[in-house]
Amino acid sequence: MACDAAHLDEKTARLALDEDVVYGATQIFDALSDYTRFRILAALCAGERSVSELQEICQVSQSAISHQLRMLRDRGLVFARREGQRVIYRLADEHVAQLIGVGLSHAAELTTGEGE
Repeated sequence: MACDAAHLDEKTARLALDEDVVYGATQIFDALSDYTRFRILAALCAGERSVSELQEICQVSQSAISHQLRMLRDRGLVFARREGQRVIYRLADEHVAQLIGVGLSHAAELTTGEGE
C-alpha cells in the first residue's frame, strides 16, 4: 500500500508537510535503527533502569551504554535522574513505548509471515 495523504488522518497529513517535524521524526527513527539503542528502549518499556542494569541486559560495556544513552537523551527519547551515585533512566513518554511495541509487533509478523 502506498503511503500518501489519503491514507493519513488530517493532522498527520499536515504534520508530514512540516519540514521541522519530518526532520525530528527522522532523527527519532535514526535513533531506533541501532540494535543496542533499541534494546535499551525495550528494556525501559518495563520500567526505570540504572546504567549497570542496562549494561547487563544489553551485554555491552558501560562506555557503550553511556554513549547510546547520551544519543537517546539528545533525541528526547529517554530522561535521566540521579539517585545517589546511580543514574536512573526512563522512557520520555508513552509514545516511545508505542514505537517500540509497534516495531516489535511488525517484525514478529514479518518473521512469522502473519501479516500477509
